Amino acid sequence: MRIRYVLHNAYGAGGTIRTVVNQANALCEAHDVEIASVYRSREQPVFPVDPRVRLVTLTGLREDGARWTDPRDANSRLLRKTRWFRNRLPHGQDFRYKRWDPVVDAAVIRYFRAQHSGILVTTRPGLNLLSAWFAPRRLVRVGQDHLNLAAYKPGLRAAVLRAYPRLDAVCVLTRADLAAYREALGTRVRLERIPNGLPSRVPGPERARTRTVLAAGRLGRQKGFDLLIDAFRTVHERHPDWELAIFGEGRLRARLTGQIEERGLAAHVHLRGLTRRLDRELAAASIFALSSRFEGLPMVLLEAMAAAVPVVAFDCPTGPAEIVADGRNGLLVPAEDTAALADGICRLIEDAAAREVMGRAARETSACYAMPAVARQWERLFAELARA
Repeated sequence: MRIRYVLHNAYGAGGTIRTVVNQANALCEAHDVEIASVYRSREQPVFPVDPRVRLVTLTGLREDGARWTDPRDANSRLLRKTRWFRNRLPHGQDFRYKRWDPVVDAAVIRYFRAQHSGILVTTRPGLNLLSAWFAPRRLVRVGQDHLNLAAYKPGLRAAVLRAYPRLDAVCVLTRADLAAYREALGTRVRLERIPNGLPSRVPGPERARTRTVLAAGRLGRQKGFDLLIDAFRTVHERHPDWELAIFGEGRLRARLTGQIEERGLAAHVHLRGLTRRLDRELAAASIFALSSRFEGLPMVLLEAMAAAVPVVAFDCPTGPAEIVADGRNGLLVPAEDTAALADGICRLIEDAAAREVMGRAARETSACYAMPAVARQWERLFAELARA
């Protein structure tokens, strides 16, 4: 079976990228798999891609429209000036595509039309919309939603509901989002819920747990690290010997750094940047905190649980409540309630026995998301769609 994944930027470090790379790596043993990256931000991808998976770049551009080989704040591309204009096409409602760039649109559509058979999997709303309107019907066109329908602004939601019935299937991560799509679209398109999958890992040596609360994700508004930093000020007042480590990069780094300094937490809250070995960091952490304002099914939450790290998570839409059983494998607290988040973290800090019990239960929960089982769900869906 020919399977073609299209990612916004396969060289980045987000949860969607990690999830799609995991899928491709799991399926390439039995299938012809390719990942097409619209943009390119560095020499090598952050997440390891199996050598049997072809990785191709459609534009050779960074997300800001400059060539990826240009120095930062430089531009050797005259057509970058087209990005001065807002994208008025339907996929321009996706914030990643709000700037118009005809070269990018043409490259994506050209890639779609160059595929003569097989499965075309697009992985964010803007790409799903382009697939719905422009990909040839000889392909099986599958749109993945790695967030949730309720999180989209009205314009994007309207474009999605208008276009998605043109696809052969739409796949979501959670039962809650499946219900939302069914209410909005009815039976006009096949809807499936397939969760993120955890790849198999060889367990490393046991490491002593440190007095560290760990968080990870893109440094943007969605992940709510500003809320976590505020919560950790309370944690620090009660437990000054504990630290918070936040892994990830993003446009809010400077603002978060300023917030940390303003709260007097510079010696205790650390923005650690990107890491290729998050599993090692999780193995040494004692608590994982998820402070997102909204989610799909957070991959990093599953990875923390697989590392037997008890979690404290906002009960945000969607995802955490489908994984975290409050009081059994972690703690769920009301969304965006920083006082409750601080109390939850302190509760686990103060009860080492509860951390141990919840950590073991978290690891058991993560087994339900093992990649072999999830990959079989994808294979079954693709086969059924191809036959149809």
